[in-house]
This record gives sequence, structure tokens and C-alpha cells, in this order.
Amino acid sequence: MYERILFPTDGSETTEHALEHAIDLADRYDAELHVLYVVDATIFADDVDTGAIVEEFETAGERIVDDVAGQARATDLEPVTTAVVRGTPHREILAYADAHDVDLLVMGTHGRAGIERYLLGSVTEKIVRLSEVPVLVVSRPET
Repeated sequence: MYERILFPTDGSETTEHALEHAIDLADRYDAELHVLYVVDATIFADDVDTGAIVEEFETAGERIVDDVAGQARATDLEPVTTAVVRGTPHREILAYADAHDVDLLVMGTHGRAGIERYLLGSVTEKIVRLSEVPVLVVSRPET
């Protein structure tokens, strides 16, 4: 049913919980797992030199995707592909899914509500609305 599963991550606890589902589905369907981290370029001002800051975010992203890939490979899951890109998160996730012919996206959600959701927006919500492929949204576990 699924040949390529995309797991976008920001390294948060919420995405850690969703990772369990992504690994299980990739294993169950013998699918490739793609792990993506997007450096949110929308938070940087165009007129400020942010090169060093962006590099730090990219380095952090590399650590995050490598860690996730390591967790997946520890369950004997192969292949696992990782990528770190820069741009608007929901656009980059959708573009990656399209470019790599992804069959399913597995995403965590922070469960923000009210004014916090309005101000911060929800990458997951945008993906659900705009994706042409199925999206599995995993809510953060109740604590």
C-alpha cells in the first residue's frame, strides 16, 4: 500500500511519538522512510546577515535527522533517507513529498489551540489541507 513514507520532524517530543508510527508503518509495508527537517527561512529578516544562524539550524537539523534515521535503523528498517532543506515548512514538505513520490506523510501535532494556534499557525494543519497524499496526524500523548 505504501512504498515511500515521509516523516517531517522538528526534533520535538511530539514528533518523537509520531516516529513510532512512521517506523511501524514503514516496517509493515516494507516502505522507504524519508526523514525531513526544514529550516524555517520565514523567521529570518531579509536585510540581516543570518548566515551563521542558519548554519546552526542546519547543523541542528542534520543531528535530528541522523538521530531519527539511527532509531529507524536500530529496528532494522532500511532504506532510510534523510534531508535538511531551507524554506517555508509546509511548502518544503509538500514539495519534497511530490519530488520523491511519497505515498504517506506521518506527522506529529503540538495540539495548540486558541490564540496560540492563530498566531503560530500549524504546519500540520496546512499539510492536511493541501496534501495530495494521505496524512497520518499523531497527537502528542496526554501527560
